[in-house]
Order: sequence, then C-alpha cells, then structure tokens
Amino acid sequence: MSDNRNASTGFAAAVQPADPATVIRTDGEGLVTGEISIPLADGKLPGSLPAYRSAPAGAGPHPVILVIQEIFGVHEHIRDMTRRLAKLGYLAIAPELYFRQGDPAKAPDIDTLRETIVSKVPDRQVLDDLDATLAWADANGGDAQRIGITGFCWGGRITWLYAARQPRIKAGVAWYGRLNGVASEVTPLHPIDVVSQLKAPVLGLYGGQDAGIPLEAVAHFRETLKGAHSPSEIYLYPEAPHAFYADYRPSYRPLDAADGWQRLQAWFVRHGVAP
Repeated sequence: MSDNRNASTGFAAAVQPADPATVIRTDGEGLVTGEISIPLADGKLPGSLPAYRSAPAGAGPHPVILVIQEIFGVHEHIRDMTRRLAKLGYLAIAPELYFRQGDPAKAPDIDTLRETIVSKVPDRQVLDDLDATLAWADANGGDAQRIGITGFCWGGRITWLYAARQPRIKAGVAWYGRLNGVASEVTPLHPIDVVSQLKAPVLGLYGGQDAGIPLEAVAHFRETLKGAHSPSEIYLYPEAPHAFYADYRPSYRPLDAADGWQRLQAWFVRHGVAP
C-alpha cells in the first residue's frame, strides 16, 4: 500500500497539527514497527487488509491490543498510538478499516471525508476485518488469551460494537465514541443497542464539553449499563471537549489525556490484558 499522507508530518490532509509542539512522537527503539498485510477471511476482494503494527522486539507471545482509527484513518496519531502501546509490552495493530472505500489521507476536509468515504463503510465489514486482524495476531506473536481493544471517536463507537460481538476480547477502552444514532443499512446498531450483549468490560472515556455527544446521552448510557448489571464503566472529564486525547488538535487537554492514558493501562491490567 502506498502512503499518501503528508510526507513531512504523516497526518491526513483533512487535519494537520494545530500546534506541532504538542504532538507526541514515540520512537521505534526496541520495537518492531511498520505496515503489514492481513489476509482477508472472505477472499472476495483482491489484495489484503493493510494495517500498521508495533510490537516489542522478540518472539513473544505479546498481549494484543486492536487500535481502532479515528475518523481520519490510520494516520500518524494512530500509528503513534500503536508505538505507545508497544512500549508498554503490547502487540498493537491498527487496521485500515476504510481501505475498500477510499484513502482518507487524500480527503481535503472532514466534510468530504464523511461524504465520500466514512458514510459508505458498513459496520459488518469493519467487524469482519477486525476478526481477520485477530487471526493475523494469532499467527504472528500475539497471545490469544490476552486481547484488548481501544478506539478513538469513530473507533470509540466500533470498540463498543466489537466488544459485543467478539468473545475473545478481554477488555476495551472507548475514547469519546458516539453512543446512539439513527439505524441504517450501513450502521444498523449503535452502542446503546448492544449493552446487554457486551462480552467484555469496556471503559468509556468522555468529555463533558463534547458538542457531538450530549451529556444526556452519556448519562442515559451509564444508566443503561447499570440496568444491565454490566461491569463496563463511563468516566467523564467535565471540562474536556471531544478528542481531548488528540495531541495534534486544538481539542487536546494534556492533563485529561494523561489521566485517560493511565486509566487505560489500569483497565487492561485489571481485566487480564496485562503485558
């Protein structure tokens, strides 16, 4: 797969760093990093699923974390997330979940990205591709007994959905993923619809000032989790906006981001995905 991202920054064209000084850049020392190709289980399309993976150097087995892209695809922020997790001892894999519909790195703005690519990506395809990613991890140094998932924004919603589908997931951390919405052929279910089906505990990290995810929706979701006696939890940062972990965007809130990162690590350890 050719890399069409901005050569100097590695970020998608639709979103460039607002303040380069805040961007976290994790080196690859002691890691194996780079692009991989994942065979598709359905065999219906030419080629294979592109992904970016980072892991500690050495044979493993390493606990696995699936890293689910935000709306901008697997650009530099998401790639760096895999390296951050690999530094902790994880095999972290970020599959390119839009690859059949187009290259998100080329979209000039977020509205174009939503209209031409994101709106055409069916949940069923995404969840199937995550199954294929797990199969790749099984065959390439991953520990089949220790599997977690984390995702951001668009990927936060997918994190909830995959935790309701895949019984092999031990724990998930969903960062500001949408919780409800209108059912469609592309998105037939939303996290609020699958609370009773969750097969693993998920920690949801949300911002109290998120204009796209109202506090009422977060409160309703939390009560629904309680009603289902789910071990999943919601943690709210009252003053944080959407994408408060995205260190390359104006929404970045360093203190809340650092706290969320610590909560992610503790959640995975608590639920059997320790490195």
